[in-house]
Amino acid sequence: MENTPLKTNRMPYFNRYQAMGRQDLEESQRLRRDSDSSDNPEHDCISLDIQRHPEENNMPSPVVGESEDVIPGLGQYDDFQTIDWQRDLARDRMRHRYIVKHKKDSVWDFIKAAHDAWSGWMCLFLVGLAAGTVASIVDIGTTWMTDLKYGFCPEAFWLDREQCCWSSNQTAFGYDNCSQWLTWPKLVGLSDESAGGYIIAYISYVLWALSFAGLAAVLVRMFAPYASGGAIPEIKTILSGFIIRGFLGKWTLLIKSIGIMLSVAAGLSVGKEGPMVHITICIGNILSYLFPKYGRNEAKKREILSAAAASGVSVAFGAPIGGVLFSLEEVSYYFPMKTLWRSFFCALIAAFVVRSIDPYGNEHSVLFYVEYSKPWIFFELLPFILLGAIGGLIGTLFIRANIWWSRYRKQSRIGQYPVTEVIVLTLINAVISYPNPYTRMSSTRLIYLLFSQCGVANNDYLCDYNRNYTNVNGAIESAAAGTGVYTALALLFLALVFKIVMTIFTIGIKVPAGLYIPSLCMGAIVGRIVGIAMEQWAYHYPQFWAFRGECSTGDDCITPGLYAMVGAAAVLGGVTRMTVALVVIMFELTGGVRYIVPLMAAAMASKWVGDAFGKDGIYDAHIALNGYPFLDNKEEFDCTTIAADVMQPRGNAPLTVLTQDSMTLSEVESILENSKHNAFPVVISRESHFLVGCVLRRDLMLAIGSVRRKQDDISDDSLVIFNGFVQGNPSASSPVKLRRILDLAPITVTDHTPMETVIDMFRKLGLRHVLVTHNGRLLGIITKKDVMLHMSHHQRTIPSVFH
Repeated sequence: MENTPLKTNRMPYFNRYQAMGRQDLEESQRLRRDSDSSDNPEHDCISLDIQRHPEENNMPSPVVGESEDVIPGLGQYDDFQTIDWQRDLARDRMRHRYIVKHKKDSVWDFIKAAHDAWSGWMCLFLVGLAAGTVASIVDIGTTWMTDLKYGFCPEAFWLDREQCCWSSNQTAFGYDNCSQWLTWPKLVGLSDESAGGYIIAYISYVLWALSFAGLAAVLVRMFAPYASGGAIPEIKTILSGFIIRGFLGKWTLLIKSIGIMLSVAAGLSVGKEGPMVHITICIGNILSYLFPKYGRNEAKKREILSAAAASGVSVAFGAPIGGVLFSLEEVSYYFPMKTLWRSFFCALIAAFVVRSIDPYGNEHSVLFYVEYSKPWIFFELLPFILLGAIGGLIGTLFIRANIWWSRYRKQSRIGQYPVTEVIVLTLINAVISYPNPYTRMSSTRLIYLLFSQCGVANNDYLCDYNRNYTNVNGAIESAAAGTGVYTALALLFLALVFKIVMTIFTIGIKVPAGLYIPSLCMGAIVGRIVGIAMEQWAYHYPQFWAFRGECSTGDDCITPGLYAMVGAAAVLGGVTRMTVALVVIMFELTGGVRYIVPLMAAAMASKWVGDAFGKDGIYDAHIALNGYPFLDNKEEFDCTTIAADVMQPRGNAPLTVLTQDSMTLSEVESILENSKHNAFPVVISRESHFLVGCVLRRDLMLAIGSVRRKQDDISDDSLVIFNGFVQGNPSASSPVKLRRILDLAPITVTDHTPMETVIDMFRKLGLRHVLVTHNGRLLGIITKKDVMLHMSHHQRTIPSVFH
């Protein structure tokens, strides 16, 4: 469908140059040859050229990096700017060629070459060590703070309930039966079962939750505003090439690590797994500055950040392979093959550290280790697919409701009081969640309970079956559900509604908050309910054709915990729209390798149903809501417009350009002061708009500032030249020579280039801008912002049954 409002403005771009004198093409080519010639020694030019070894003359200074020593900051980026992937990668290639060329010159050069070759592996080794250590501390601290709401260990207050009860033989009979652990009612001399004890426990639970959440909100607001939320949308934007200073800094790392322990311990419907990715990427960003190869090159640094993201999932779930796939599928924008290997290495080191520390206490290095004795039967694929469809619907409902509330929060006065919002939400959450045992317990413990099989030692309502255990080691027989099971189903349904509602309002508040665990929890509740229904169906109708073979022996042939696992994957897939990484994370998370097919079926059904109501997952939806400059390289865009329809300036508006040798220093500074463009095309002259190159605003400002500081014989009338050659001596002042900061090979397209091609160039090359030409003459410029506005406008003008 052609975008006609844009097409009507096409002709003025060509009429703009009809009155312009025709510059002879051969003359322009001769001028450009002259501009590329070597410096004339007779001219007294103020030059930014760097005195280098004769062998380095073929290496442009901005690429190699020598000019940064003379002009600090040259080649770097300001806050909220998009990096130039092509320039940064070219700089690294030139630097690498220079090191390889000179590595045999001396022993020191050989050591520098070896260090350069191994610096990436060494950096990621340190990232893995730090990520595993920090994640283990966060896990242990979260468990201790969570248990602090119920009581403390009088022998050693720094121990959580499980550690405190290791010396008690009663721990084998249930989590709540431990004489070594002192609850708050017992501290004041009341029994846990008494009415007074219940009230004391209730009040203690609420007060501790308010204290934890309030402290987390205050720390975030005072020291690190970027530490709030799960940060995956921002991480995706940063990895696509956007600069957000401070988002990956040391204060964000510290406050995020402390805040996530507090917010999870407060009982909010949040998880620490998403923020763990932010924490590990902060670690990767900080450690990359120890290696200038990555610290001074934003494009190369993103290879370290992508690998650090993989280690984040590895330490959060105990899933190193899933972490690599998560980084590849969900967050990374540029992911070459060497980054895949290094991501695997970093995730491996991080997982090894976590396994050595063993914060989960289950000796399996995974968060929810389960062992199911029965394989699934073919007929169960139908309920697994049904769970996938339900997960897609829940995910769609959650995304739309959360985006609506987040937009309302930003537009209303609620957003002006973030700490008050956190405290009020925590108060509501704590007061409502305590009466229900399934919302009172932590989300991770609830998920593990729902994933687990019923055994002899399990005395939860979920396992209240009319079974007669005659042999502890024997197979679990099929049995009718008791009253406790139906009570548990009712409580679980209420918990599901409560979790959905609270998560909608919680995601986006100003505390560290992830949505992986809440999504898994919602899905596990749905899956366990469906699993119990299937189990009772098989018990009451064993002669049904689907159960006739597997369920005729009297053993329990349906595993409700498996349905909880599949349901958890379905809802998480519906919220995030992950597929491959999700399946791998789930079977690594639980150790259930034999159940990959049910997980795959549920993940695909969830994605299909979710995509039917909207293509965006929760991360992409928040990126669009916040207006981040993110171009999804996996998304398709069909249009019939061309480059002339999108380029700036529009209509007959003049194009802001610099000339190669005819503008004074005051004129250039006036352009910098009166415009906010991040790049300026350089043309031959005002009469001849044949393109010479392009210069970045930041580089131009730094170069002019350096000249004014170091040179005394210049004035506002000094010529600014970009061609390295001055004909004559037009003024008494010495000219300022800026050829070294000029990009002589900018990316260009013609005015008739289809916008589909231009958008693919922006996505796959990571461009900041492209220049538009017609027969060699400069017409305009297309920036990343122009592309995003055009795509947004085009999508709004095309009718869709889903929008």
